[in-house]
Amino acid sequence: MSNITLTASAHSSLLSLQGTQNLMNRTTGRLTTGLKVASAIDDSVAYFQAKGLSDRAEDFTARKGEIDQGISTLTTAINGTAIADTILKQMKGIVNSARTADLATRGTLTTQFSDLAGQLDSAMTDASYQGLNLVNTTTSTMTVNFSQGTAASLSVDGTDLRAAVILSGISSSTTGNTSALATFMGNAISSNSMTAATGLTAGTFADISTMSAGATTLLDSMAKKIDDGISTVRATAAKLGGNVTFLNTRLEFTKCYVNTMTEGAGKLTLADLNEEGANLMALQTRQQIGTQSLSIAGQQQQAILSLLH
Repeated sequence: MSNITLTASAHSSLLSLQGTQNLMNRTTGRLTTGLKVASAIDDSVAYFQAKGLSDRAEDFTARKGEIDQGISTLTTAINGTAIADTILKQMKGIVNSARTADLATRGTLTTQFSDLAGQLDSAMTDASYQGLNLVNTTTSTMTVNFSQGTAASLSVDGTDLRAAVILSGISSSTTGNTSALATFMGNAISSNSMTAATGLTAGTFADISTMSAGATTLLDSMAKKIDDGISTVRATAAKLGGNVTFLNTRLEFTKCYVNTMTEGAGKLTLADLNEEGANLMALQTRQQIGTQSLSIAGQQQQAILSLLH
């Protein structure tokens, strides 16, 4: 079969129509995806620049989640310090009440004191978030990393706020457990004699008139120790609160940074839908003109053919 030969005008119209169709396909694709650069084929420089920005935005988005979790961990610990502060105040109230309480009441106060010490320990144990506890041990550490490209991070060490730790050292018989504290309290406000282990003068505590100076000294020591414990708890809360403030600041920075990089990537790849919509209308008009031009070229050939009949 011999090749089909088109006239110059028909060939020009056909090429123009094909070019218009290619432009329409590109414009339709941009309107569909919203991207003017969808792959390296479209614009390799813009594509890889945008990919670098998008990848960095994804990395910081992951860090943003880590910062959020760090804030939750610290907030949980702060809630624990609030409970500790309340319980310690109650324990101090019991110690002060023991000074003037009768014998029956002193026995009740002893039980309450021991129970509160146990409740304090339980509350500190419960104040954990995803297995990390910052208020019942000094060996735990929370580390929040802010970037993959730098060593920027925040580390927060745990503080042990359990009763046996923050109230230890009341007297020479302290053995580092809550039962020892209860023993001190019982010795101080019961009717029994002070044991030699306390290092204080023995005496009968049936009522306030027979309470020895040593017992009063022990109660004073316990009240002072509780005050010190409250100060420790509040200092811990202040430290944790300061770290929460810092993490919130860093979180806001990270959010803004991610938005900036995402916007930068969009400037390189996103299509202007208004512009592309206008382009499509213009290309549709051009396509119609091209189709008419090709039709006119065909009519010219048909006119020549009619002369041959």
